[in-house]
Amino acid sequence: MSRYICATCAAQFAESDSPPAACPICDDERQYVGWDGQQWTTLDDLRADHRTLIKEEEPNLIGIGVEPAFAINQRALLVQTPEGNALWEASPFIDDAAIEAVRAHGGIRAIAISHPHMAASMVEWSHAFDHAPIYLHATDRAWVQRPDPAIVHWEGDTHALGDGLTLIHCGGHFEGSAALHWQSGAEGRGALLAGDTLYVTQDRRHVSFMRSYPNHIPLNAAAVRHVAAMVEPYPYDRIYSAWFGRAIVSDAKAAVKRSAERYIQAIGG
Repeated sequence: MSRYICATCAAQFAESDSPPAACPICDDERQYVGWDGQQWTTLDDLRADHRTLIKEEEPNLIGIGVEPAFAINQRALLVQTPEGNALWEASPFIDDAAIEAVRAHGGIRAIAISHPHMAASMVEWSHAFDHAPIYLHATDRAWVQRPDPAIVHWEGDTHALGDGLTLIHCGGHFEGSAALHWQSGAEGRGALLAGDTLYVTQDRRHVSFMRSYPNHIPLNAAAVRHVAAMVEPYPYDRIYSAWFGRAIVSDAKAAVKRSAERYIQAIGG
């Protein structure tokens, strides 16, 4: 029995004798099946030639990824707080080095996932840290490929994780897409950890809002306005997307407002 991992989106599936027939996440129009067809791997296979990549993004914010790149190459963010650390998103890769590094930074008391494309090996991370609760919005419940008692399907517009950390239900990319507001980020000016609910663009001066990024399916104007409105009440100077280097490091709140207006104008909304 193995817990197979989709080689395209990195979602880990429940234990089975053979690979699943398909990955529902990649069969959805927001994702894709690789040009060589559906491929599978396991953590044991990945551990043969991959390693954990750790980078400090700013004080008390640690990026956790994998090299060489795998799947969509997302990375997780460990937010360090006095009450205990939260892991935002889940790296698809976890090994002893990753566990030791995170323990050295204070461990994990909670895990939060923005949407199904970032779920990856979230249950493995939870089990490695005393079955830390995994927060995923209830409207994305059907996309979970490895159910586990640690998963908490929160509801409503916001959910407080404590110590200045607040989950914000934005919608847009997925019905349950969320962002995490970190009150103490950016030296106290606030930071927004956004996955690709608000996707930092290549110029690192704007964000974008899409139903599908790889398949270039836009959101409508109402959805973009809603995403922007949900994060508007929160103070933040920085915004981090789900990949190393994808961040707006100053004046991010103005960039989100400017980006939403530009997007809506571009689609004729």
